[in-house]
Amino acid sequence: MLPALSRFIFIIFLAFIAAYVALINWGENVAIASGIAILAIPLGYSYINLARLRRYVLADDLESMPLPSGFWEEVFFRLQRLVRDLKLQIKINVQQHARFIEAFQASPNGIVMLDDQDQIEWCNAIAEQFFGLNFKRDVMQRINFLIRRPEFVQYLNRRQFEEPLLLSRMGSDSNLSLMLQAFPFGDKRHLLLIQDVTDLQKADAMRRDFVANVSHEMRTPITVLMGFLETVQSLELEKAQKDQYFDMMMSQAQRMKSLVEDLLTLANLESNTLPAPMQAVQIPTMMALLKNDAEALSQGRHALNFESTSSCKLLGDERELLSAFSNLVSNAIRYTPDLGSISAKWSMNPQGQGEFSVTDTGPGISSEHLPRLTERFYRVDRSRSRDTGGTGLGLAIVKHIANRHQAQLVIESIAGKGSTFTLRFPKERISK
Repeated sequence: MLPALSRFIFIIFLAFIAAYVALINWGENVAIASGIAILAIPLGYSYINLARLRRYVLADDLESMPLPSGFWEEVFFRLQRLVRDLKLQIKINVQQHARFIEAFQASPNGIVMLDDQDQIEWCNAIAEQFFGLNFKRDVMQRINFLIRRPEFVQYLNRRQFEEPLLLSRMGSDSNLSLMLQAFPFGDKRHLLLIQDVTDLQKADAMRRDFVANVSHEMRTPITVLMGFLETVQSLELEKAQKDQYFDMMMSQAQRMKSLVEDLLTLANLESNTLPAPMQAVQIPTMMALLKNDAEALSQGRHALNFESTSSCKLLGDERELLSAFSNLVSNAIRYTPDLGSISAKWSMNPQGQGEFSVTDTGPGISSEHLPRLTERFYRVDRSRSRDTGGTGLGLAIVKHIANRHQAQLVIESIAGKGSTFTLRFPKERISK
């Protein structure tokens, strides 16, 4: 079998031979006609193949086209291979592009691609949520027409993107804080990255409040101590008066000591994120300790009742559990007026969960205060809280201890009728 080019040359050679024979035997006109007829054969064949090629190209089905014979076989074969390679490359590029888009969509941060005119070329769903955008609607719109915050427009116009920009009070509820920064890429394009820093801002605000509260709580007893010390140093006082001042100074020093101890306890609990150990705690022994401490704190001013209706043991850290139970009992005593009653109870609910509850007949708590009671230094009535000697950290400590024991702190209260604080422990923390 001759190669395609050789076959084509061979056909041309035969055409010349045929024309030469016709010229000798039948004259010049017949020879020309015979040569044209013979040469028209490959030209017609080529036209047919070109037509087939056009039809398959228009149908985008070149790979499935049967290969012709002759010179066109190699041409068609190379075209088919080239098309297959191009389509494979396009498929790979499309898959890579889809993976990049999926990765950007999975990002917890907002991403907006801007062209050299700050028009939106693409953005992910998080960015749409942050700024109220709609990519299909807002594509190729200038972003400063859609986000009209003056500080953002100024940030874009300055073209100084070394530092990020903080946008506060964003979103429909105006509680969103966003940190964004533009990064140049490509031909004068920019990639805008947006991060939700609402929780970080809240944590920073809580830290500032915490420092301010600690400073305030410490300043009051220190001021009192310094005042008494100056009085004792500068004035001649009788022994009874001095003893009275010393008692007041001791009370303020004890208040500072309690505050520092609670701060250390809270810091240790926050730094320890592991679950509490599964050590058996004897509830009757703990209830007896709680009763003794409550009687010493109440000094007969309240009716106290401590009971346990279940013999089941609680699995956890005994020291932490005693601290949590003690905080609930002492809070009830401090906030319940004289002649009121406090009841502490250990029981099992129908779901097999252990419950330690403290019920008082105190002034109760309005519903708007309940969600914030476990915040550090949060007080419903600041002036009254100081009179009771509390540090404002007790319920924050209880909450962290509950979390360490997979327990739930449930607060039920009616203003003017008293409160019930319940620590509910899961069945996994209960032992027969």
